[in-house]
Order: sequence, then C-alpha cells, then structure tokens
Amino acid sequence: MSLRIGVLGASRIAEHAIVGPARELGHRLVVVAARDPQRAKQFADSYGVERVATGYADVIEDPEVDVVYNPLANALHAPWNLAAIKAGKPVLTEKPFARNHTEAQAVADAAAGSGVSVLEGFHYLFHPVTRRMFELAGDGTLGEIRHVEVRMAMPAPSAGDPRWSLALAGGALMDLGCYGLHIMRQLGARGLGRPSITAAHASQRAPGVDEWCDVELSFPSGATGLSANTMMAEAFSFTITIVGSKGDALAHDFIKPHADDRITIRTPGGTRVEHLGTRPSYTYQLEAFAAHVLDGAPLPIGIDDAVQNMQFVDAAYLTAGMSPR
Repeated sequence: MSLRIGVLGASRIAEHAIVGPARELGHRLVVVAARDPQRAKQFADSYGVERVATGYADVIEDPEVDVVYNPLANALHAPWNLAAIKAGKPVLTEKPFARNHTEAQAVADAAAGSGVSVLEGFHYLFHPVTRRMFELAGDGTLGEIRHVEVRMAMPAPSAGDPRWSLALAGGALMDLGCYGLHIMRQLGARGLGRPSITAAHASQRAPGVDEWCDVELSFPSGATGLSANTMMAEAFSFTITIVGSKGDALAHDFIKPHADDRITIRTPGGTRVEHLGTRPSYTYQLEAFAAHVLDGAPLPIGIDDAVQNMQFVDAAYLTAGMSPR
C-alpha cells in the first residue's frame, strides 16, 4: 500500500525530506498549499504533486489525505499539528516539535487523547551512520565513553529568513541545537544516563534570536557533552565525535549521509573508515513512518521524546541567559 500525503507549505527542505523519499518508496503527494498560491503551483508542477489547495486547512481536511507533512516555520509546527490531530491525520512534522516545552506538551496530550501518531522528523536517527555511532558508543570498541561532541554549522540565512525571526521561533539552538540535544539524550538512554545541562553560551543576532549557541552537558557516567551550533559559518558542517578511553569515532556528516557516509574509527589497533551507505536518511524515515501508519510497526521515538527534547531546548536557552521561544 502507498500513503497519500498532504504537504503544508512549499519549503526548501521538502524536496529532500518528502518529495524524493515519496517518489522512491511509491507514495503519492496528493495536495500542497502555501501562503503564496503561485509558489504552491510551482512546487506542485516541479515535484508532481497532484493538486494545489487554497490553504493549509484544506490540505488537512482533504478526504484523500492519509497523512500530513508539516515543514512550516517553527512557530507553525504545533498549531497545524494540532489541526491535523483534530482531523485524525497522522503527522510527520519537521523539528523542532514546537516553540517550547509547554506547547509540545499540549500537542502530545492531544495526540495521545486522539490516538493519532505524530513523528518529529529527526531523520538522522534512522540512518545506519547514526545507528553505527550509537553501537560504537556501547559495544566497548571505544572503551569507556568520556566525551560526546555534536558540531553543527551553516552559512548565515538571508536577512528575511524565518530562522532569524523571534516571532517564528527562529534561532541557532532551535534549528540546529535541537539535534545535538537529541543525540545527547539518545546516548544517555543507551548507557550514559540522562544528561544534564551544565552551561550554555549564545550570541544574539537580534534580541532573543541566537546566531550561535553552545551547550555543555554532563552524564551520570562521568562523560561530558558539547552541542555547538552556529548559523554564521563559512560552510555547512555536521559532525558527531565520540571519544572513549580506547579510541574515538567521527561521523563526517550525520545530517547528509547521502553526501558523505563515512565514519572514521581510531583505536590502538589503527584507523579504519567505514562506509554506511548513501541512501538518504529521509528515505529511511519515511519508510519507517509509512510502516507505522500502514502496519502498526513501532517507531524508535514517540511523542514523549519530542516533549522531553523541547524541555532540554528551553533549559538550554534559560542557562544561556535567554528566554525560550
């Protein structure tokens, strides 16, 4: 069976996150809506979406839509996810899950009360690169884990980009740091123990909007963590480094493993490079989401995970002397 997918917005990320995966897996993009109707039409024409709707509500209420994909600006994730939940439509939503922990909890409560699935799009989690890094952290290859570092960097978005808007819940921690905090929590659940934020520092491009934000963490195991995030870099760079008493491992690009699927592992026995496959992480993600919706297959993360991650995001902002979105 194939899913009939409704798309909210004609976003930049949609080509990689939903268009390509749907085409590869045989799912249908049946309808799209955007603030600019002309942009929605161009999106539909470019990517083979069957119809254009006049508004987001029309996509959600469309009887031919099985699931909703929500890649809107951060501040619009929760409101439109709530609308989809009310309509009984499962949602694949881009991260971050909501503007803040309170809003995330409201969405989670609605989803749980209605029995509707909402998956936060941490696509990296589904790829063999990430699964292998998590395996290396726990199988003894690197010895006792002492430090985890997630570095995420991108060139500055244009001045009018939603990522620079406080009203639209922008900021480096929201768009990038949510990944680093998620990785720390995932590793914590795999043996390091629940992490705690020990320090955070940020620089604000405009009042309340961070252009970079670094978050330091500690684990009950004694390991430390760093989530370093900047939207002011010269180039894109997304790495995970895990350092242990017997060696270290580096994922060269955990966000875009289709472009670079390497993991470099260094131990006393030498250095080796593993290639984990260039099938996009987004394809793995949609495959898992479809199996869940169509066949009830379990997902690696649920609604509680999304709420907890937003709790960490809020705590990091407060530790950096800023307010949550």
